Amino acid sequence: MPNNVVGHSILLLLVVALFSCGGPTTESDRSTYETGKDFPVYGGNKAGNRYSPLNQIDKNNVNDLEVAWMYNATKPIDPNDPDSRWTRQIQCQPIVVDEVLYGTTPELYLFALNAGTGEELWKFDNVNDDVNVSRGVAYWEKGKDRRILYTVGSKLYAVNANNGKQISDFGENGTADLHEGLSTNRKGDTDSLSVRATSPGVIYKNTFVIGSSVSESGDAAPGHIRAFDVITGKLKWVFHTVPHPGEPRYETWPKDAYKEVGGANSWAGMVLDEKRGEVYFGTGSPASDFYGGNREGRNLFGNCIIALDAETGELKWYYQTVYHDVWDRDLPIPPNLTTIEQNGKRLDVVVQTTKDGLVYVLDRNTGESVFPVEERAVPVKGLPGEVLWPVQKFPLKPAPFSRQIYTEDDISDISPESAAFTKEAFLKYDTDNKFTPPSKEGSLLFGYSGGAEWGGNAIDPDGILYQNANDNPWILQMIDSTSRNKELASLSYGNALYVNNCASCHGPDRKGSGTEFPDLSEIGERLTKGQVSDILKMGVGRMPSFRKLSQKERDGIVDFLFDPGSGRSKSRIVGEYGNQTLKDTHKNFGFEPAYLIKLWQKFSDQDGYPGLKPPWGTLNAIDLNSGEYLWRVRLGEYPELTEKGIPVTGTESYGGPLVTAGGLVFIAGTKDERIRAFDKNTGETVWEYQLPAGGFATPITYEVNGKQFIAIAVGGERGQKPGGNYIAFALPN
Repeated sequence: MPNNVVGHSILLLLVVALFSCGGPTTESDRSTYETGKDFPVYGGNKAGNRYSPLNQIDKNNVNDLEVAWMYNATKPIDPNDPDSRWTRQIQCQPIVVDEVLYGTTPELYLFALNAGTGEELWKFDNVNDDVNVSRGVAYWEKGKDRRILYTVGSKLYAVNANNGKQISDFGENGTADLHEGLSTNRKGDTDSLSVRATSPGVIYKNTFVIGSSVSESGDAAPGHIRAFDVITGKLKWVFHTVPHPGEPRYETWPKDAYKEVGGANSWAGMVLDEKRGEVYFGTGSPASDFYGGNREGRNLFGNCIIALDAETGELKWYYQTVYHDVWDRDLPIPPNLTTIEQNGKRLDVVVQTTKDGLVYVLDRNTGESVFPVEERAVPVKGLPGEVLWPVQKFPLKPAPFSRQIYTEDDISDISPESAAFTKEAFLKYDTDNKFTPPSKEGSLLFGYSGGAEWGGNAIDPDGILYQNANDNPWILQMIDSTSRNKELASLSYGNALYVNNCASCHGPDRKGSGTEFPDLSEIGERLTKGQVSDILKMGVGRMPSFRKLSQKERDGIVDFLFDPGSGRSKSRIVGEYGNQTLKDTHKNFGFEPAYLIKLWQKFSDQDGYPGLKPPWGTLNAIDLNSGEYLWRVRLGEYPELTEKGIPVTGTESYGGPLVTAGGLVFIAGTKDERIRAFDKNTGETVWEYQLPAGGFATPITYEVNGKQFIAIAVGGERGQKPGGNYIAFALPN
């Protein structure tokens, strides 16, 4: 693969950055598009490029970077309150407007800092809802009215950016409810369902457009896209991702599917073309994730790249990436808007990467693919009642940036023990097709917590895409609901509740599957009962709220986790929970899937390393003009393996890249807790710094008083130690 990226002038950088987003509307927008002084939008600009024209820090001086300031975002520990020691991660990519940095703490308090010194200006901590993660905030201004819009659980807050005070006339007492607009003709009550937003929305004029994160089981809330008025907080429009009668593509579902099917939500974030007045986003799979026997058809608008009129919600076009998804292949990152050269002409495009390592490059006018895409026959023999779609899409260019199927060549080679362990699984599970249907026997698949992840990607004005990738296979095995009900009836009260609500992620043995689903077998050594009860009620990270359960049911799970021999009672209460059916637990909303997850865990070797031959994580540079790769390098390492003489393996990464006119790609997110800078032309590592904890977030860059800064949230965890800081780097004075 060629190593050199075509050079470009500063003028070209400025022109493309300006026009690829349709032009500025505020002073903050102008400073970003023209100079990069601010970083006022999640993703850097409204096109989501994660690109900056700043070039003070370059390949020649990046090794001189030093810590300029550090901000402790954690809540002080109360020595008399053990619950105050509970730590959460930070995934926030902060923004900078007029030399003020805005971000969120692990508890989702909103704060403002002097971006040059890290000095706290104010903090907003009047939040009272489910605590999830926040990947960013949105900024709006009109004259002296300057607002930050951000979400905590199911609440959308409007906060005065000048002083950190809640804007009381927004919505109801300063908040809007993300359940609003979901219940129309819906069977049952949606207000008690888990609805959150981990990624910020986008703002077009006075319209705030946002997606949501919902449950992925049969009781999932609808994943409709909503728009709220920035000033009043009132709902402006709703786009139904599961169409209602009379709406486009209603026929791709069974009759009245919208009354009970949820999901098809946009949880990863959005981008905006202000010139066109259009918002672009990707959606996830309809519920439930791995069984669709109740939703025969293509299931539009699940698994789609979609363009809507930002002011009205009118559908402009859509492009479906997976038909009738039963593999949980959500579109996991916001799209990226750029301009490439095709047949001697400049073409505005939408770029979307996927969990299974694919790159879709679509004409922004029509939604048609710029590069060839084949539809190929795939297996259709699924679980009873399942009607699978007979073909799926396979883009021919660019080539996938992560593995598609697990072959014998993928058996781990880091040790004889690892080779033997992984070969056993290879022989045990079905691995021969990336669209192998879920089964009771089990399959080994890529395309979940792999390929692209929520941190996003970066594109420079030459049309070069920089994408980090994970290679992680997962084991999926299903169980029928009748067998599950019999299993529940044989268990104690707390154990049955755990199996029905938690075991699909954390395993029946409570051992989890690594960073995504932590080990709960010794949870009492890390958390108190009160903390676990709060997590069940409010949710945390990717885990949804279980507010749908009664307090007694949540207490039963907590008691079981802390004393598996009891599960609420010292005796086994046969039938107290098990004589209920799964349908009873849905309380008249959603549906009872005929098949549920029995085993869903990351495939690791006997020592917990990814269960396949390295690389396990890479950083890739792809020329979107030609569809060809410029370079690919391994991203991250396990130092203990390197010390044994094993070549650098790469690790999974969570958090995306930032590319600058200084010729650098900055990225953290790896398990070795480092932030690195790569030469964007060659992929060579030119700087790295050992962070105090994992930087599982995407870095930003900005300028204050003529000095360029690189900043990142260092929240830690994901199986590593906790953090809780924001750190900014700069060159010495």
